[in-house]
Amino acid sequence: MYGAAQLTQSPAVIAALPRWLQIGAPFTNTAMTYLLVVAASLAVRELSLGGLRVLVQVAAAAGLAIAIAGVAAFVVTGSPHALMLYNNLLAASVLLVLAVVVAAPRLSARYLAFQHGGVLVAGMLVFALEALYNSLSRPLGFTPARLLDHLGFAVLLSSFGYVALQLAVANERRLLAVEDELAIASKIQMAILPGGAPRVQHLRISAAYRPMTAVAGDFYDFIPVDEHRVGILVADVAGHGVPAALIASMIKVAIQSVTACAEDPAAVLSGVNRVLSAHPSSPLISAAYLWLDTERRAARYSAAGHPPLLCWRQGQLERIESNGFLFGMIPDADYPVRTMTIDPGDRFLLYTDGVIEAENSRGEFFGDARLADVVRDNLRRPPAEFADALLSEITRWRPAGVPQQDDITFVVIDVEKSAAAGEG
Repeated sequence: MYGAAQLTQSPAVIAALPRWLQIGAPFTNTAMTYLLVVAASLAVRELSLGGLRVLVQVAAAAGLAIAIAGVAAFVVTGSPHALMLYNNLLAASVLLVLAVVVAAPRLSARYLAFQHGGVLVAGMLVFALEALYNSLSRPLGFTPARLLDHLGFAVLLSSFGYVALQLAVANERRLLAVEDELAIASKIQMAILPGGAPRVQHLRISAAYRPMTAVAGDFYDFIPVDEHRVGILVADVAGHGVPAALIASMIKVAIQSVTACAEDPAAVLSGVNRVLSAHPSSPLISAAYLWLDTERRAARYSAAGHPPLLCWRQGQLERIESNGFLFGMIPDADYPVRTMTIDPGDRFLLYTDGVIEAENSRGEFFGDARLADVVRDNLRRPPAEFADALLSEITRWRPAGVPQQDDITFVVIDVEKSAAAGEG
């Protein structure tokens, strides 16, 4: 606004403008001259605290009233200076208060919110003194040198530029430190996930884990009991990033406390829920647990507010739901258990909602129907290849260049006739 006001006073600039803009230049110059006090007051307000902030707000309101009246007077009388005396007195009052506050270290510490204060204080003090001299000179009949006005403003802008540069450098250093910490956190989180699928006779297992950011709120784990029995847990913490990742790491600890009852999904989920509910600030968590016993050809399933278990058997795709409350809602929640038989050729899929909620360019979800199509189209592929195919379909669904919108985790389990080694 200061620069624009200076330009509207330049004959060379005015002459270069179209005719209709030349006509409006005096009105624009008058409005900006009056409104400079308002703009400057609002700028100082952002650096002020306590009583000074209130005082500056009042000054801005008063300046706006004077500006409206001054522009109206110019339109009616043609005089751009009808209320300029009051405008200059208001500016001088604000500048005098600001100069006193800036010059007194104790007042600055109390009423100003400065970073790298030395340079900014010096710049504001020079500008305030020059602007105060300029505001008082005209009412007293003096014409101050315009060069002083420009130099004072240049000093202020230079001090702002210095502070902005210091903040940019500090923010860059902070960002690098955060990235280093996130890299370490990512390595730690990967370390608490299973290093590979367990070896269970007549089962082939593969897991996929794709965090949205460096760390994720998704989690999965295996509870292998022997060569015939295994429990599989998939969980999804509400939210993303470091807070969700910390809660996900707590699930790992909670799992260790329920390994003795791995064959009972209700007991597993209830035990994990009790551990997590002991922390009132923890977010809500969905989870699903599948117990498989190949010796008895039996499976048990239970979930806590989680997407359904998909099961392909005998040419049909079943969605198996057996949900209780999300973790963290009720400490003593009950979790219903669904008991099933398993046969060679069955395929199970446990997954988090990041799989079905991937969005395309129109905001449409990948959805249950497309997930079912991927399962049907890749029945002959082993679990590891199926996992790659599903990830490829989700990536293809997402617009090119658009980052992943949620953590993606799923576990694929095939039941086979002969013993098979687990897959990573």
